[in-house]
Amino acid sequence: MLSARSLFQEIVGHDDSFQLFCSIAASGESQGGWENARIAALVPDGMRHLAPKITRHGADEDKHGRIFRALLRNRGLAPVPVPPETDYTMLLERRGIGLAHDRLRREQALSERDIVVYLAHSRVTEQRASEQMVLLVNHFGDHPEIGRAVRQISGDEDNHLAYCHEELLRLARAGHGRTIQRVLRESALAEIAVYRDVSLAVMAHMGRLLRWPAPKAAALAAGIRGVYAYERFAGWHRMVGLRPPERRDALGSAPAAAHGRA
Repeated sequence: MLSARSLFQEIVGHDDSFQLFCSIAASGESQGGWENARIAALVPDGMRHLAPKITRHGADEDKHGRIFRALLRNRGLAPVPVPPETDYTMLLERRGIGLAHDRLRREQALSERDIVVYLAHSRVTEQRASEQMVLLVNHFGDHPEIGRAVRQISGDEDNHLAYCHEELLRLARAGHGRTIQRVLRESALAEIAVYRDVSLAVMAHMGRLLRWPAPKAAALAAGIRGVYAYERFAGWHRMVGLRPPERRDALGSAPAAAHGRA
């Protein structure tokens, strides 16, 4: 019987699939770290109070990249190139979601609207990250190899999501409500399509590495498409709501040190 737990146990238990999984995760987190560092450097003067939190967000994501690379080292493995069809961040950028990398490379201050776009995009992607890490913690929080790492990353992702809610609510009260809702909806609809495509690509690569039989691969692909159908019909709404978070000022303190061992 297929389940998230059995599937991930299979991926973690095989060096080649574990190597690809950690390499994809490390690359995505490192990209996020760079993006947040550049945004923090380019925050407009009227929003400089956000720069320390954006910096903290980026530092956390850099830390997550180091954690995944440490998990590889602990098993005597090196990172492998990330197949472009599994690059979640760049595929979102190609759909016009978030702030383009060429924009972030310029030494030109961002606008207030750019920061609204960044936070709305982050609110959507952090929803996904938080949910994925909760799933991993539920199944692997006590795993001897990866348990400590997934618990730490999960806590950080929850903080990131809380920060996005809190700052977007402040900006909505300041008059950006319509822009926020429009960008949230656009980002959510694009994200669920990219998540489907990346999931299909990752599972195809895992299937080849793990020599899955055709019926198993087909069942997994059908499941991914089924999740997308649900999200396209109604599930995306969970990504666009805003509510006061239980964790207030979640990024107001220094980041915790990285732990690559469980």
